[in-house]
Amino acid sequence: MRRLQHHVMLPAHARGRVGNLFVISAPSGAGKTSLIKALVESDPSLQVSISHTTRPRRKAERDGVHYHFVRAATFDAMCEAGDFMEWAVVFGYRYGTAHEKVGEALQAGRDVILEIDWQGAQQVCRGWPYAVGIFLLPPSIEALTERLRGRGQDTAQVIAHRTAEAVRDISHYVDFDYLVVNDDFEEALAALRRIVTSIRAGETPPSEDHSELLDRLLPECMPDLW
Repeated sequence: MRRLQHHVMLPAHARGRVGNLFVISAPSGAGKTSLIKALVESDPSLQVSISHTTRPRRKAERDGVHYHFVRAATFDAMCEAGDFMEWAVVFGYRYGTAHEKVGEALQAGRDVILEIDWQGAQQVCRGWPYAVGIFLLPPSIEALTERLRGRGQDTAQVIAHRTAEAVRDISHYVDFDYLVVNDDFEEALAALRRIVTSIRAGETPPSEDHSELLDRLLPECMPDLW
């Protein structure tokens, strides 16, 4: 873990018992969903906000459990009504987090996790000054690519595109408060737990230097990729 920003973080009890908002982002293939699932299962006081998306539902997914699957027209209407605290376009589909349920949970003193991409994280952290941003890093680009292949869901062309997008995503690590490397699953899970526990106690988790890994993940030609 590494503390990247230096805004003042107040524990929930110092904010009128309002819950903590954790924003967790990662490039595709970094293992974000599996880690968040394990984190929530081990801590019943945490809950994950369910996003709205225009992406088609996959076979194993359930509406209202994995996402709220909506038509593009419905998503657009929600945007115009100001229903989203953040929304972004990811791989050609729109994803958004609705204000209502998140606000209700936080006001009730519950801690909420937003599992969103870096674009949405930027919007949330601008509008919610006490949000805690966590970015998950892969141990290498090769490992990330292998994880994408292991899903068995995408063609070689799609995997190559997602890998290139992952490098762009990683370049936004500076927008987050903490970095966690998902090399060993249990170690990464323990790092996430330490962040949550420390924030609840109003403390700063111990920091780690990931500069060498970042140098390997982000090529010197990074500006040319945009």
